[in-house]
Amino acid sequence: MIKGLAISTVWVLDQDRAKEFYTQKLGLEVRTDMTMGEGGMRWLTVGAKGQPDVELTLMVPSASSMDPESAEAMTTLVSKGVLGAGVLATDDIHGDYEKLKARGVEFLSEPQERPYGTEAIFRDDSGNWFSFTQRRQGDLDTDKDWTC
Repeated sequence: MIKGLAISTVWVLDQDRAKEFYTQKLGLEVRTDMTMGEGGMRWLTVGAKGQPDVELTLMVPSASSMDPESAEAMTTLVSKGVLGAGVLATDDIHGDYEKLKARGVEFLSEPQERPYGTEAIFRDDSGNWFSFTQRRQGDLDTDKDWTC
């Protein structure tokens, strides 16, 4: 049976640049950086320190991962900044927001109260957007605004 999420793909435009962004700006650690087979696909994964069971694979859309037409379409979507890659959790949204902003992370919104907690939105170096969220304790606060 399914035990949980282990690896999720984030489509990026340049793996070296993404590796620098995710490790130096976001503070994640490299888990794997290898080439699969001679001249094959680069397998680059990162993850949060203290959470060894979950990784993000930083993948470039290419012929090694999909057909050329799909790779071009995915590259266009990533470049346009329309893909949301997920939610990254924190237990100090205001402090960590300031730290990441000082490291050059582009935030689209400052921390705002939401029904599920306090959230700020940022983009990675390829254009993917993430929710950066400190979860609220207890049930949803349905009196809070759901809009972005």
